[in-house]
Amino acid sequence: MTVKRFIAGAVCPRCSEMDKLRAWRDDELEIQYRECVSCGYSDEQSTVIQAQPTELSTRVNQPHVSEPEAEASVIQFVPNPSTTKH
Repeated sequence: MTVKRFIAGAVCPRCSEMDKLRAWRDDELEIQYRECVSCGYSDEQSTVIQAQPTELSTRVNQPHVSEPEAEASVIQFVPNPSTTKH
């Protein structure tokens, strides 16, 4: 016999009712089920851990290979004395 348990604090994606979702799993098929007792919404999800896809190589996720070519310098901004705030 499968034990169906309510998920505390869960909100149904269809009817937005709180505490109406219950969940159970089938270990033979390796599937977890959810259903809403208020509106009848249901879905299923595999419990098998799948390998994560590898991240594409981009310029953002690559480490820096060299220092920047330009030297760092300090710039000081001086306000224009002819402008006044009202």
